[in-house]
Amino acid sequence: MPPKSYIDGRNLTVTYSGAAGAATGGKPENKRRKISMTFLPKREADLMVWSGNFNTRISADPTIYGLTIEQAADYATLHTAFAAAYTTANEPMTRTPPAIQIKNDAMEALIEEVRSLVNIVQGHPGTTNGMRRDLGITVPDTEPTPVPPPEYAPGLDIVSTIGRTVHLRLYDSTNPERRGRPDGVDGATVLTYLGATPPAPEDLDAWKFEGNLSRTATSITFPPTVDSGATAWFTAFWFNPRKQSGPAALPISTQIPGSLPQAA
Repeated sequence: MPPKSYIDGRNLTVTYSGAAGAATGGKPENKRRKISMTFLPKREADLMVWSGNFNTRISADPTIYGLTIEQAADYATLHTAFAAAYTTANEPMTRTPPAIQIKNDAMEALIEEVRSLVNIVQGHPGTTNGMRRDLGITVPDTEPTPVPPPEYAPGLDIVSTIGRTVHLRLYDSTNPERRGRPDGVDGATVLTYLGATPPAPEDLDAWKFEGNLSRTATSITFPPTVDSGATAWFTAFWFNPRKQSGPAALPISTQIPGSLPQAA
C-alpha cells in the first residue's frame, strides 16, 4: 500500500514516480520530495476550508493572480475530488481503508497543485499583500524584524592558565549545556583589567579591549611587562548582528604566574 501522506503544518512528504523521478538510464523510480508551505492548515478539516476559499477566489478571476482559466478549472476539479473523498473517508459507514487511501491520494494531488499555483501567484507582479491575505498564503516579510540586543550576559569560565596564557570559555548562561552561541548572537567582546579590584563592567573605558570573537573559546597572553602574581580580571558581553551589545558577565580573575628562571 502506498505510504500515507500527512500535513504537519509545515511540510508534506509525497511519493511520486515517472519522468520527473527517472534515474540514470531512463527507468522511472519512486522519489520523495518535501514541500514546505507554512501557510497550510495542519488539520485536514481546516485544509478543506482553506482550499474552498482558495478555489472560490481564483475561480472568480484567475487572471488577477497571474493564473489562466484552465489552471483555475483544474484546481476546482481537484478541490471537488478531495472534498468528496474527505467526506466519504470520514463517514462511519464508508470509512474503509480504500476510501482513506483515495482521500490521501486526492489530498496529495491537491497540495501538489497548490504548490505550483502559489509559486505562480507569488511571482505575479500584480499580486498584492492584500490579495495574498485573502488567499491565505504567505505574505513576504519585506521589513524583517530586527534582532534585539542580547538579553543575558554570557557565562565565562577560565579553562586553564599555562604560563602567561589564560584560556577562556564563553557559554550561554541560560543553557550552560548548550554548545555555541545563543540565538540572535553574532559574537562576543572580551575585556581584561589588571589590578586588585576590577571596575564595574559597564565602565568600558577602564577595561582593556582584547578583541571580538565569533567563537566561544579564546586565549589571552600577557606580556612579560605584567608583574608576576598580578591579578588579571576578565569580562565579556555578547553582541547581535547589528553590533548592539548585551550586559557584561560578572568579572572573574586569576593570578599571572612568574616567568621560569632563565638557564645560566
